[in-house]
Amino acid sequence: MKLNRKQAAVVVAGSSLALLLAACSSTAGSEEAIAVSSTDDACEIAATEAPSGIVQFAVTNNGSQVTEFYVLGADGLQIMAEVENIGPGLTRQLVTQLAPGTFNLACKPGMVGEGIRSTFTVTDSGNDALVNADDAAVIAEATKNYAAYVRDQTDQLLVNTQKFADAYVAGNDGLARELFAPTRMRWERIEPVAESFGDLDPILDNREADLSPGEKWTGWHKIEKDLWPPASGYTPLTAAQRKAVADQMVVDTTTLRDRAADLTFTADQLGNGAKELLDEVATGKITGEEDIWSHTDLWDFQANLEGAKIMYAGLRPVVVKNDPALARTLDTEFAKVQTLLDKYRKGDGFMYYNELTQAQIKEISAAVDALAEPLSKLTAVVLVGSSS
Repeated sequence: MKLNRKQAAVVVAGSSLALLLAACSSTAGSEEAIAVSSTDDACEIAATEAPSGIVQFAVTNNGSQVTEFYVLGADGLQIMAEVENIGPGLTRQLVTQLAPGTFNLACKPGMVGEGIRSTFTVTDSGNDALVNADDAAVIAEATKNYAAYVRDQTDQLLVNTQKFADAYVAGNDGLARELFAPTRMRWERIEPVAESFGDLDPILDNREADLSPGEKWTGWHKIEKDLWPPASGYTPLTAAQRKAVADQMVVDTTTLRDRAADLTFTADQLGNGAKELLDEVATGKITGEEDIWSHTDLWDFQANLEGAKIMYAGLRPVVVKNDPALARTLDTEFAKVQTLLDKYRKGDGFMYYNELTQAQIKEISAAVDALAEPLSKLTAVVLVGSSS
């Protein structure tokens, strides 16, 4: 995932400052949440290591800026788990599953830059039986099926990206505009997977507003602006520039497809990813800033909802067993959001986002929030058996 925006993860509400004081040793037990204190200039972690398996963090923002927290791989690039949009004075809990190894933890006050980092070690607990046998079988099937789904979506993404690039390079702007949103839906459905590759996501999906000083702009949104240019002050890309940016996008999408071919997943990646996709809508796209030139945001909303529902569906049998009330709530709220989006269908697609009224946008936002809150409990219910 790009490290300057759109990060989200499982956020389990209800943590308190008491959790910050609960873990004060350098090694955390498997059941306790590791306290993290993020300030404007520090990231204090209450433990430097934990046993493998389920690892929980209680992240408190004791600073003045909105912050984020990441669990990164040893390379400092791959995002294993994350939680974003933690306002001053708030605490959020992150539940993840980690194998033995070395990781990087990072707080990012202001949600910009590489963040304040420290090394974290996960020791071998010798206990892989994190859930009972019946649940483990369901989870194994869910993660296997999701890996197949990701391979299918990345295959389709590459094929359709090539068609889109060909139309754009040929100057067939009408066809390119028609292909833009449907093609991007394959990206949006699996966005947490795409974003887990910290190097690929920025070059493929950075908006102009995301760029750091001197950073080169490439990918979908650069082409989007060229296809739907502002009324004034914009210089269209030359034929050579079009070819360069389109060719690079195909190359980068090929890399994504190749990397995704060998991916395996864990239950927490599905649970956290489902919540992340809803957060993509609730915190990053509801404003209309994602597709600011084309206004094709509703296609993205639909794809994010579909991706979240696929992740939830695989884990649903475990949720039904561990927390049937949560399963009923999630079923109901998923259906409500879908019914609401269906109101804005137009032909094979949707209305453009700038055609919606503020009241309609507010209604969508409220429905997404109503789904995101119970969805934040998914990972804990699957892995821990409780959302508390």
